Amino acid sequence: MPRQVIKRIMPSHDVIKRQKALKIFGNVLYNPNLWCLNRRSASGAFAVGLFMAFVPLPSQMIMAAGAAIIFSVNLPLSVCLVWISNPITMPVMFYGAYKVGAWLMDTPHQAFHFELSWEFLLHQMNQIGPPFLLGCAVCSILFSALGYFGIRGLWRYSVVRSWQKRRFRVLSLHKD
Repeated sequence: MPRQVIKRIMPSHDVIKRQKALKIFGNVLYNPNLWCLNRRSASGAFAVGLFMAFVPLPSQMIMAAGAAIIFSVNLPLSVCLVWISNPITMPVMFYGAYKVGAWLMDTPHQAFHFELSWEFLLHQMNQIGPPFLLGCAVCSILFSALGYFGIRGLWRYSVVRSWQKRRFRVLSLHKD
């Protein structure tokens, strides 16, 4: 079961309390919901992590950690899920977000060639910025909701399945 594997990897509360760098957060990091793994904290962490993965800013991990603290969901999982938008997948994700935004705004797709200059960036952001940001917002909300409800559904399915297996074992023992 993935829960046991994740629990083995996650640090204990004592290790976290001894970290000097984390003392600036005070007692906020000692909230057990930030470190435990249950249906609510895992599904919330998926929602936070997938939402922040589509934010086109370089501080996605910090924002995911802040949102995990605010919503009291699993902190390591929400920060790790931000890495879905890594340097390899980011161009595909953001291009897809741009296409979604352009489709929603009913604007034609802009063809461009890349130049590394401020003039190029300002000019392109005036043209592709609004559809890109709208697409990022829509994709953030969509994938966040899909992750939240998907994990809740998978977790429930896993629990119901284990109950059924247990019931079958008990019934088979009583027949013998």
